[in-house]
Parts: sequence; structure tokens; C-alpha cells
Amino acid sequence: MKIKYLFLILLFFLSFGIINAQERKTLSLKDAISIVISKSNEANLANTKVESAKLELETVKNNQYPSLKISGQYSRLTNANVVSNLGSPTSSGNSPKVSQLVLVQANVNMPIFSGFKLKNSIIASENQYKSQTFSASHTKEQLALETVELFASLYKAQEMAKLFEENIKSAQQRVKDFTAQVENGLLARNDLLKSQLQVSTIQLSLDTANKNINVINYQLVTLLQLPENTKIDIDIETIKSDMVKNQSLTFNSQRNDLEELNFLEKASEARIKVAKAGYYPSFSLIGGYIALDLKDVLTVTNAINFGIGLNYDLSSIFKNSKEVKLAKSKSEQEKTAVVILTDKIKEEIQEAQENYNLSLKQSEVYKQANTQGAENYRIIKDKYDNSLADTNDLLEADVQQLQTKINVSLSQADVALKYYQLQFASGKLINSFNLNTTK
Repeated sequence: MKIKYLFLILLFFLSFGIINAQERKTLSLKDAISIVISKSNEANLANTKVESAKLELETVKNNQYPSLKISGQYSRLTNANVVSNLGSPTSSGNSPKVSQLVLVQANVNMPIFSGFKLKNSIIASENQYKSQTFSASHTKEQLALETVELFASLYKAQEMAKLFEENIKSAQQRVKDFTAQVENGLLARNDLLKSQLQVSTIQLSLDTANKNINVINYQLVTLLQLPENTKIDIDIETIKSDMVKNQSLTFNSQRNDLEELNFLEKASEARIKVAKAGYYPSFSLIGGYIALDLKDVLTVTNAINFGIGLNYDLSSIFKNSKEVKLAKSKSEQEKTAVVILTDKIKEEIQEAQENYNLSLKQSEVYKQANTQGAENYRIIKDKYDNSLADTNDLLEADVQQLQTKINVSLSQADVALKYYQLQFASGKLINSFNLNTTK
């Protein structure tokens, strides 16, 4: 007995620990989106790409500044034969013995003109940076939409589980009532088996709903970088309230992915000019300083030089045309991509608007059907109690009532989902929550 008692205590504390290990967290959709666009791995990666593009821009800008190079050299010489034409030989007639060489020099190069290559390279990099910024914003819009879709799926699964739990209780009670009636000879055993079959069917549906809850909940907490044991509760009323508030606000429609392509197109146009710069010579201001000491032979100090440097690759007149054609071809690709995406966005907005309108109409129909289903079940139940309807009618009415309740619950999630899908298609999903992302 003592062993059994100790085992029960241990089991109790283990169960208590497991229950406490599961942290329940009520999250609004706004809070979830705020988390996903600031803390998720995908958002962090997008921000890193923006930072890399910014550094690349700064690197290109550095090319417009003068370059300064300083070098020094010290060398030991062995048995060097030195003949100098700078003066007469030494009185002894022997060549000096040179044992070391010291050389110090500094060079400055300031670009003046390079066929506007530097200028257009900076313009291309600036547009590339802006493009990457809008790409990051679009990534965050996609993450926000993914969060909305997971919220909708989780809410649907949770609501279905609640309805199945409620329905299975009444179905189990019906089995008890039918069992008593069969034992008293008031009901055929076949009717009892039908009611038991209904309980089994509902149980399977409940198990499936619970499985879906676990899967979707895990996907959501992973996306939001929350502890794996977090159980998320959804308040649909808060989501409805946010939708009502947001619908009264107006936002400028701007698809970040389209802006991304627009800046890529501008960058490609600048790269055409960069390629054409190969047709021109480059000029630069040059300057330098040299100090040299060849032991016992020659010493040079304060040798300062300055002037203009010219660099012109004559072969580029023939070779550079391919570079220009390649740059133009890529620019045409970007322009075509903008046109294609523009048409696609129009289609997506139109389809999203139609889906949202349909979800509103369906929601009203489901509400009416729910009222009708409840009334139909009440009437059939009264008839069954008065022996005017059989068991099949009663079970069928119960299934219909359950289905109407499920449809009403799911339609609420669908309205919210379609609304936010419309916001995404219009390029203002995150703005609809009054959330800002760094651009």
C-alpha cells in the first residue's frame, strides 16, 4: 500500500510539472505580427541583406576619393658592381662597394574623369540598396501574411475541437439513454449502435482537430521564436475589433515587391552608362614623393612629382560593345519583370477583393443556417420524444446542427483571413496594424 501511495504522489507531481511546463500565451494578431517582423530568423536575414547592400554602396562611394599609397624598402646588397655616370671615378680608380639600398616612396592618385563610371556606379549601388530595402519590407509583409494564415488555421482547429468536445458529451449522454432504453426493451439495439457509431465518428474528428492544433501551434511558435512548449490562445473578438478600426483608416497602396523591381530597373539603367564608360579614357591627378639612398653612391631626397595621368584601353572600342549590349539586355529584363508584376498585382487585388466580399456573404448565410439548424434539431427532438421521428432523423439533425455551428465559427476566421489577404495584395498589411518597418 505504501509503495502504491508513493507511486500516486510521484505521478501527481510529474503531471503537475508537465502541466506547468506548457505555458499558455494569449496573443493578439497585432502582437504576433510585431514579433515576427522584428525577431524571426527570416526578418533578421532580410535586415542583414539590407545592411550588406548599404555597406556595398559605401564601398563604391569610396572609389571617388583619392588613393594614397606609401611603401618602403631596405635591401642588403652583395658584391654589387656599380658604375655611375654622374661624376668622375674615385681617385683610387676603384668602384665603390655598395652594401645596402633604402627606398621610400608615396603616391597619390585622384580620379578626375572616367567616363562618368564612378558617378553611375554610385547611382546603380544606391538603387540596388533601395531595392534591397523594399525586398526586406516585402519579406516582412509575407511573414505577416503567414502569421495571419497560421492564426486563422489555429483558430479554426481550436473552435472545431471545442465544438466536437461539446457535441461528444451530448452524444455520449444519448448513448447512455439509448442503452437504458434497450435494456428496458424500449429501443432497438440497431439504434443504439448508430448512436455509438456517431460517438466514434465525433471522437475521430476531435482527435484530428487536436492534432491540427498541435501542428499549427508548433509552426506558429517556431515562426515567432517562442519557447516550444508555448500554447497560443486566440481572441477572435480582438481581431474583429482591430478590423473595424482599420477599415476606417486609409493607406497609400504600395506593393514593396513592385518597388523592389522598380529600383532594380533604375540600377540596370545606370549600369548601361557604367558599361558605356569603357569607351572613354580616364584622367586622374597624380603626385608622389621619393627618397633613395644607395650607400656611398647616390642619395635622393625631396623628390616630389605631380601631374596628370591618362589611361585609355584602345581595345575597349571594339570589345566594350558586348558589355553595353549585355547591360541593355538585363535592363530590358527588369523592365519586362515590372510590367508582368504590375499586371499580376492587379489580378491579385481583384481576386482578393472578390474573395473578401464572398466571405462576408457566406458568413451571413452561415449565421442564418445556424439558426435554422438549431431550430430544426429542436423540432426533430420534439418529434422523436413524441415518437413522430426515428433515430436516423434525430442523429441526422444533430449532425446538421453541428455542421452549421462549425461553419459559423470557421466563417469568422475566413472573413478575417480574406480581409488581411486583401491588405497584403494591396501592399498595406503591416500598415493596417499601424506597425512600421525600417526601410
